[in-house]
Amino acid sequence: MLTDSVYPKSFASDNHAGVHPDVLDAMTAANRGDAPAYGDDRWTADFERRTKEAFGNGAEGFAVLNGAGANMVGLALMLGRYDAVICPDSAHIATHETGAAERLLGVKLITVPTADGKLRPDDITSRSGVLGVHHESQPRVVSVSQVTELGTSYSPAELAALAEAAHSSGMRLHVDGARLANAAAHLSCDLRAITTDVGVDVFSFGGTKNGALAAEAVVVLDASLVPGVPFLRRQSLQLASKMRFISAQLTALLTDDLWRRNATHANAMAARLAAGVADVPGARIVQPVESNAVFVALPPAVAAALKERFLFHYWDEAACVVRWMTAFDTTPEEVDDLLDALRKAVA
Repeated sequence: MLTDSVYPKSFASDNHAGVHPDVLDAMTAANRGDAPAYGDDRWTADFERRTKEAFGNGAEGFAVLNGAGANMVGLALMLGRYDAVICPDSAHIATHETGAAERLLGVKLITVPTADGKLRPDDITSRSGVLGVHHESQPRVVSVSQVTELGTSYSPAELAALAEAAHSSGMRLHVDGARLANAAAHLSCDLRAITTDVGVDVFSFGGTKNGALAAEAVVVLDASLVPGVPFLRRQSLQLASKMRFISAQLTALLTDDLWRRNATHANAMAARLAAGVADVPGARIVQPVESNAVFVALPPAVAAALKERFLFHYWDEAACVVRWMTAFDTTPEEVDDLLDALRKAVA
């Protein structure tokens, strides 16, 4: 087993990155003295205020422990026992949460095959014909990831069209925003332009992949859903007793656009990596680079050689497609080191 010291930098996930110094400082500041538990503290009040500044006065933010938990709380707000969720077949809730939606919420996931990880309005309307048919699970929520699991970003217009299709069919729109910051940075827009302003009902705002230690949020834009959040958050084991430490991290990210600076840098490192890959014979980028993810098809021997030095994931092992992720702390030198190793492996 290779030790961590073998790898000069992990390109497997932005989860592998450390914690941004400003986030650590915020946690240290929150560590002075005692404070009430379960969110009745000034740091959580600051986070709730920052949420409204970022997403609008109607936005209500609730700090939670992790991304899967944020998804479960957000979806549970909108679903009954016989309901279903329409989502891409690559969605995190369908592939990497160990069946949490089916097991914990007792709902059906209606997965839609996509080439780029994105749903289209027709994917919603074409599956709404079962509404009212008691033999069928009832589609009540459309869930998309921003950015998608394939690294692509939904534009504001694309999200608005999905919201319109969902709402016209009596459904709500949920966004898994684990990398929402990367999408906004790529699109050069603010956070509300891809949430509040386009008709999203509930979304998660990810901090862990963007420089936090362990901090995510459920943000509710549909006021009718807000009263249920405290109970579902507690029932879903997502209510932290020492919540000030989670809230302080989220507040730090929402202060002075730290979220944007971190995401912009991560995206820029992915763009640098993609530009270098484009010049390497035998290496082919297979998805648009619209965030901090680069998907590359490689000759198997080349991928194996790189695996000896770098940590990354095979996305499609049969086709030898690998996924390289960059983070807020990835340096140009680390990207160039990977590219140099790639060129040598090809040669």
